[in-house]
Amino acid sequence: MSGEKNRWKAPLAERMRPKSLDEFLGQDHILGPGKMLRSAIEKDSFPSFIIWGPPGCGKTTLSRIIKSKTSGHMVSLAAVNSGVKDVRNVIKEADIRRKKLHQKTVLFIDEIHRFNKAQQDAFLPHVEKGAVVLIGATTENPYFEVISPLLSRTRIYRMEPLKEEHLRQIIDHALADKDRGLAEFNVELSADAYRFLIDASGGDARIALNALETAVMVVDPAEDGIRRINENHLLDSIQSGKTLYDRTGEEHYNTISAFIKSVRGSDPDAALYYLARMLHAGEDPRFVARRVVILAAEDIGLADPFALNVANAAYQAVEFVGMPEARISLAEATVYLACAPKSNTAYMGLNRAWEEVEKGNQPPVPFQLRNPVTRGMKAMGYGKEYKYPHDYPGHFVKSDYMPEGFSKKRFYEPGNLGHEKRMKARLESWWGEKKSGKN
Repeated sequence: MSGEKNRWKAPLAERMRPKSLDEFLGQDHILGPGKMLRSAIEKDSFPSFIIWGPPGCGKTTLSRIIKSKTSGHMVSLAAVNSGVKDVRNVIKEADIRRKKLHQKTVLFIDEIHRFNKAQQDAFLPHVEKGAVVLIGATTENPYFEVISPLLSRTRIYRMEPLKEEHLRQIIDHALADKDRGLAEFNVELSADAYRFLIDASGGDARIALNALETAVMVVDPAEDGIRRINENHLLDSIQSGKTLYDRTGEEHYNTISAFIKSVRGSDPDAALYYLARMLHAGEDPRFVARRVVILAAEDIGLADPFALNVANAAYQAVEFVGMPEARISLAEATVYLACAPKSNTAYMGLNRAWEEVEKGNQPPVPFQLRNPVTRGMKAMGYGKEYKYPHDYPGHFVKSDYMPEGFSKKRFYEPGNLGHEKRMKARLESWWGEKKSGKN
């Protein structure tokens, strides 16, 4: 080895990049033996495609492996500092190379989601006619960020955060590698440090390797020559845990979806976890509070009518108190809703009634239900034969409130949990099986 001075020109994460598909860890669902994308890369016959995945999962590494294997000429652009002019220059050179050298051009665009519609339109026809093979990489959902015509001409491959087993292999390899890694520094990771490094990286190999390298470079070796790295060293290296969240990106939608489904599924632990992820990342607490109010009405509903009061109180507290204290009110409402009995019968009943209305089934309102506000309307029969419930025992009297032809339709089907169970019994005592939820 040459001196340390030359060793540290590139960060550890850069030095440890896999050089081949055989070294590539993770993403077996698209790059495992026999998978279509792997076979296409190995045969140098891949079509235009977009790689979609979180940071540190291997998107750029895959593009470099492709560059080393393809017989074509590969050009890399970063959307963050490239424009239409750069793309047009690549297209122009690609036409010359194809005609004179019979060589294809592969255009890799990192962070393709940063290109606006006009910029994406600029290379669309060239991808369509095969002037270039496009490989795009994005951390954002391409179905939201890439124009539809371009999506229809490319394959989308979803990459996932690296699993723990892969991160362990990457870390172990870096500690043992004498040429590119840290073997010469005699590093020893404590069990707590190892665990912290895995957890704090969030499936991002780059974070794990760069944090490890930073700790190694600042910790002095002990008398026996071993650099012993503990959790505190890594805490200083990473500063704070990685938050995989973007208030305007896909993780915004993924996390609120997970939060809603956790409350609906009566799991307060999962619901609190996703609440913490959102608030820790700086999500607007009013957005969360609005979802809590909707949840109370949609998913708890009449099984516990008080849930809506709790949700509304939490929303008002958020407006009145603000962060960080407002998270306490949101936590209280979240736990209450997650632990409450569930019912969506009112919501489903509205949907069924809505469908009838959309079909055009809107016969006239029965005359007995119309309010005779003038003598003429009363003479026409408005309000005639209306039975005023308070004039009858128990403040109830059977009457037909449905329009003509609707008397047998039932939209609300009461459930059997919480408060709604009592409501069901009450309806049955009034109406019999007609309103009890039985056919």
